[in-house]
Amino acid sequence: MAAVDGTGAYTDLAALGQLRREARTQDPETVREAARQFESLFTRMLLKSMREASFGDSVFDSGQTGFYRDMFDDQLAVELSRGKGLGLAEMLVQQLKQAGLVQGGENVAGQIGALSGPRALGSAVGAAFAAGTPSATASRDGWRSGQPGQFVRELWPHAERAGRELGVDPQAVLAQAALETGWGRSLPCGPDGRCSLNLFGIKAGDRWSGDAVAARTVEFDGGSAVAKTERFRAYDSAAESFRDYARLLKGEPRYASALGAGGDVQAFAAALVRGGYATDPDYASKLSRVAAAVAAEREAQLKSSDGRPMDSGGSAG
Repeated sequence: MAAVDGTGAYTDLAALGQLRREARTQDPETVREAARQFESLFTRMLLKSMREASFGDSVFDSGQTGFYRDMFDDQLAVELSRGKGLGLAEMLVQQLKQAGLVQGGENVAGQIGALSGPRALGSAVGAAFAAGTPSATASRDGWRSGQPGQFVRELWPHAERAGRELGVDPQAVLAQAALETGWGRSLPCGPDGRCSLNLFGIKAGDRWSGDAVAARTVEFDGGSAVAKTERFRAYDSAAESFRDYARLLKGEPRYASALGAGGDVQAFAAALVRGGYATDPDYASKLSRVAAAVAAEREAQLKSSDGRPMDSGGSAG
């Protein structure tokens, strides 16, 4: 097939639509262009953070000045990602190749496009900068394949146990794991490629005596996205990650209002944000949307099983 021409303007929605359609073919050039679009998105985040970290607008600026400056930054992000760009796109392509996701692998459009959450984006960027290590794109089997169906099917029993312990609907628990990891495809991994199996983005503070990995992530500081390296708790299995998550919420007084939320996902998420679990100002609304997707997937699986116990397709650990 003919190579996809990368859009030269951030307003060119038709070119982006074509890219989305043709990314399903796994054509290497199409994958490379999708990676460039991802790099453009990350560059725009950096530009926005730099603008917000400045001393503020000039006394001669107006609302129109800000409007045109944002347009300029949007286009600048596109231009900076063209050619060799910042190198992030090429690293992403190499990561996908190492994981076998280019030509005959999973849908690459979904792999790149699903990195919409701040933690998912940050983990993926950190993995790319880990200079050729397998990192977050390795071991794409089972619940780590990035497929919602597999994620829900294999991890649901763990979410049920944690939910009963916390007095929270397991859909909310599993939705948080999906939001933090991009349905399992973006876990905190160290520069050596070791994966933490940390499904909830729990950091390793001074009181943590277990294993940990240092990984790149994106946090929100005063509404601005900031890339940084943090130490995350590391586990031997997904089951251990769920157990530690339940212990954390039950043991921290700041999360007390999140316990016993039942099926009220919005209240549960809002309580987590108030307790300082997440820095993303849109975390509660995002968690609610992901919980709806988990509920739909779970319902579909129950219908397809016709009341019979569902085969998990493998152990989640």
